Amino acid sequence: MGHIKKEIAIGILVSLIATACGLFIYLEYISHDSLSTTFHKVRAGGVLGSVIALAAIPNLLVFWVFLKKNQDYRARGVLLGTILIALLTVIIKFF
Repeated sequence: MGHIKKEIAIGILVSLIATACGLFIYLEYISHDSLSTTFHKVRAGGVLGSVIALAAIPNLLVFWVFLKKNQDYRARGVLLGTILIALLTVIIKFF
């Protein structure tokens, strides 16, 4: 049972890292300003939730790779991580 939890935790961690990388890439190439300035502009514009949702797209690739490698529990962790990101997006958008 401990092995399964470890694999799911790895999947969640990979999902969060993939989303962070997607966010970095999005913010880096959306503007010619610095990363922090662009982040503040996105936040001030009220579109941070939408940007985070777009940043989660790399999770599709990670999920597919884990499925192709028959690492089902890690894929399950990616799915759970993506759900957490979706909940975060809803919270940011409406609160």
